[in-house]
Amino acid sequence: MDAPPVLSKPRAKKRNKIIILAIGVAVVAVVVMAILLRHQTPPVIVQTAKVARHNITETVVANGKIYPVVQVHISPEVSGEIIDLPVKEGQQVKKGDLLLKINPDVYVAALSQATASYESSVAAVAQAAANLEKADADYKRNQELFSNKLLDESDFIGFKVARDVAIAQLDSATNQADMAKAGVDSAQDSLDKTTIASPIDGTITILNSQLGERVLGTVQNEGTEIMTISDLTHMEARVDIGEMDVVLIKPGQKAELDVDSFSDKKFSGIVTDVGSSSEGLDSSSALTSVSSSDSSSGQSATQFQVRIRVTEKEEFRPGMSVTAQIETRSRTNVIGAPIASVTTRVVKSKSLPDPAKANSIPTNTIASADGKTNGADGKKSDVSMKPVDVVFIVEGNHVKAVPVKIGISDDDYWEITDGLKEGDEIVTGGYHAISHDLDDGKKIVKGPAIVTADSSPSP
Repeated sequence: MDAPPVLSKPRAKKRNKIIILAIGVAVVAVVVMAILLRHQTPPVIVQTAKVARHNITETVVANGKIYPVVQVHISPEVSGEIIDLPVKEGQQVKKGDLLLKINPDVYVAALSQATASYESSVAAVAQAAANLEKADADYKRNQELFSNKLLDESDFIGFKVARDVAIAQLDSATNQADMAKAGVDSAQDSLDKTTIASPIDGTITILNSQLGERVLGTVQNEGTEIMTISDLTHMEARVDIGEMDVVLIKPGQKAELDVDSFSDKKFSGIVTDVGSSSEGLDSSSALTSVSSSDSSSGQSATQFQVRIRVTEKEEFRPGMSVTAQIETRSRTNVIGAPIASVTTRVVKSKSLPDPAKANSIPTNTIASADGKTNGADGKKSDVSMKPVDVVFIVEGNHVKAVPVKIGISDDDYWEITDGLKEGDEIVTGGYHAISHDLDDGKKIVKGPAIVTADSSPSP
């Protein structure tokens, strides 16, 4: 039996070189593949939904307090000591019920003095009338003598002047009597005002003074606010609205009220009044310098008071905290997109596409650090950048950034007036993906939302 042939050394070396080369190529390929996979951007995980029609109602939310519609602050018009106070806080009163009495001694004395002065003035009028009657008789008698040339002219002029003086004295006495009568009326009015009765039916919600205290009248001073009477059968919410939203508020608009003390119940209301000037605005503000005005405006926002009449009856108390949602505008059966699905992207303001015609934002529109744009050739242009509202439409495993025009919104949806149609599949989450990760043409994969520290908008 013949032995197998033995390979020569040169052929064995050649085969070994081929094997080593093949192994080397395979290793390089694996390394290159690993590098490519490492640098390949993974698809963005998103959630999607179909565009549909919705009823959207825009609301303005504001905080405030509950107050009675009718609230009367009781202050005396005369000063003195309270000698009778038959009411207490929380008591219900009827119109005309006695609220308090002020010591009338000083005003009784003043009335007596005014009455005596008036009676004296009346007597002076009677005396002046008698003097006039005598002067008039003397004038007429001597006028006849003067006509018959039996009386000197100078004597006749004396009688005439005496009558004129008597007429003037009667007029003066009459005026003095009228003044004295006015003094009597004033003294009587002051005496009457020492007794204060309730001007309305209501409840005493605030009682600041006690029996025996001295109070200051409001005739020439600010006066003492003794108590407050409120009609608790008709209540309203007084809320503060910012200057950006107050232009949307009109009387007659509906509102939903959430009173903290009745957390398990919602109340309805109607806007009755919108403040025509901001709260805290007065004539002195016009005299402040520009610098101080700028400083104060930076410290506090401009607010306008809006009053909302509560339609339901409940045991409200003045000062209860309330949150109002006022319905400002409403749209029925319109294209809507979830709030989270609408974001902004910066594109060339000179060549902004019409949302009705554009399919996507040009991918070669890139913002440079100085705010200019770089074209496809990398050269800077003078076209300024402008952010536009966009929605990402799903196309297979990629997204397309589509500019949209938005209208009103509620807590869940934006009204889309242009750019989307019913049935379009759009990206609705997550927040970080829409606001940061996604761009036109970005690869995506549908999956559950990933909760991260940046998964929701900042408040």
